[in-house]
Amino acid sequence: MCNLYRMTSNVQAIAQMFAPVANAQVNLPAFSEIYPDAEAPVLIARGPTRRLGTMRWGWPPFGEVKRPVTNIRNLASPMWRAALEDPNRRCLVPVTAFSEWSQTPDPDTGRKRKHWFALKEQELFAFAGLWRPTAEGPHFAFLTCGANAVVGRVHPKAMPVILGTAEAAHQWLTAQGDAAVAMQRPYADAAMVEIEVEENAPAPSAPRKPEQPSLF
Repeated sequence: MCNLYRMTSNVQAIAQMFAPVANAQVNLPAFSEIYPDAEAPVLIARGPTRRLGTMRWGWPPFGEVKRPVTNIRNLASPMWRAALEDPNRRCLVPVTAFSEWSQTPDPDTGRKRKHWFALKEQELFAFAGLWRPTAEGPHFAFLTCGANAVVGRVHPKAMPVILGTAEAAHQWLTAQGDAAVAMQRPYADAAMVEIEVEENAPAPSAPRKPEQPSLF
């Protein structure tokens, strides 16, 4: 389960990669650590263009689910069917790196470590996400899939669904039915790299960042 990522690129790079972005003049800070329940940058499709704003990370709990859902794995579940089948409810989550925890504690410190992963030859990519409106503003979660070998050495169960090109991002926002489901697959090992390892530390609280209002 991925519960930490960063987005330290800028709006200009986002607009260039995921063009056309209708509101590319907006200002967003660098997000060095994004934890669940934080506000984070998200792109949605509005007709032929994209709009960039912030949403809260964590799909509101429903039914027997008691906590917000950050990662979406079982696309066959009726919980996700309505959002998945409507391209307007899909989103792009811009990312520059994501973290997975080590499975066992470090033998020297006795603490688990955070392992950070990125793409080899580009700074910016996206997670394939779904979003929904709520009375408190829009919320999002992103898809996961089986891990590739690079991520699987640290976290063998799953990894986020990565969109590494503008073409893949466009396909996610426009694909119909089974074509969208088929995009839930591991990213190529040859295109990924582990960039750093850091010791476990208490996670900071995740502010809502009210100074960055939703643009949806």
